[in-house]
Amino acid sequence: MVTTTAKSPIADSEKRENPASRSSALTRDRVRSAWLFLAPMLVILALIAGWPLARTIWFGFTNANLADLSSAQFIGFANYLSVDAGHWSGLLTDPDWWRAVWNTACFAVVSVSLEVVLGTIVALVLNAQFPGRAWVRAAVLIPWAIPTIVSAKMWSWMLNDQFGILNHALMALGVIDHPFAWTADPDLSMMAVVMVDVWKTTPFMALLILAGLQMLPSDCYEAAKVDGIHPVRVFFRVTLPLVRPAIMVAVLFRVLDALRVFDLIYVLTSNSKDTMSMSIYARQQLLDFQEVGYGSAASTLLFLVVAFCTVLYIVAGRVRFDDEH
Repeated sequence: MVTTTAKSPIADSEKRENPASRSSALTRDRVRSAWLFLAPMLVILALIAGWPLARTIWFGFTNANLADLSSAQFIGFANYLSVDAGHWSGLLTDPDWWRAVWNTACFAVVSVSLEVVLGTIVALVLNAQFPGRAWVRAAVLIPWAIPTIVSAKMWSWMLNDQFGILNHALMALGVIDHPFAWTADPDLSMMAVVMVDVWKTTPFMALLILAGLQMLPSDCYEAAKVDGIHPVRVFFRVTLPLVRPAIMVAVLFRVLDALRVFDLIYVLTSNSKDTMSMSIYARQQLLDFQEVGYGSAASTLLFLVVAFCTVLYIVAGRVRFDDEH
């Protein structure tokens, strides 16, 4: 006699359950938990960053003055661009603003380019095996560890045309025959600012690139050594492509800092138009001229420039990696 056992519908449904659905449910739970943990940080970030940013953008559309913020009136885009009786005015027609944009762009391109090259060289040196490497690594980080205001003030004394040690050293070596006013000469002030920034920030670039070098597999280098490939070719064909993600992250951080530069230039050259950055221009309008609306418009444009450069850099990096893969 043959007996048949009835199968439970629940058991059949459990067997037929799609593994993909279980995986998607687990993914949703993880995403929900992640947002739950991130919620307090996002709230705090919105309070300390989002609200001031929104208020600055709002002031950019008003004629607010530092003497009486309560009487600010909405004027639309007049702070950015306006025309009255055929006469154009506003931030986008201000030659001082465009000069500040040019100064900031030049500073960012030159300083970041030099820091990438020098930071890569320093990282390669620190990645090699030699006695006392730990002490050298610690010493290299000293310029980056010094606060920017302190290092800028220190370099302002060293670059002084009367008692600065740099002029005395160069004159003693016969490089120059008279002292230079490094931070006051229009032809030298930007070069002096870039020099100080490169001195301070190259260790930061070297640290990030060194972290990328530490993660590279040794198999590639052993194969290249067996094949007798020249070290220079190994660097450009193996090391540089593998460490490029770390370089991209370092460049992104430095570009954002360079576009927002304020303290270094302000301490070294104050409000000089030859080195004035966008941040210094906005500060001058806000505090020196007490034009809160006009200065807020300049700050908003600075924020848009930084945001645009960030998005463009990230998108370009993704497209490049997608094309390679």
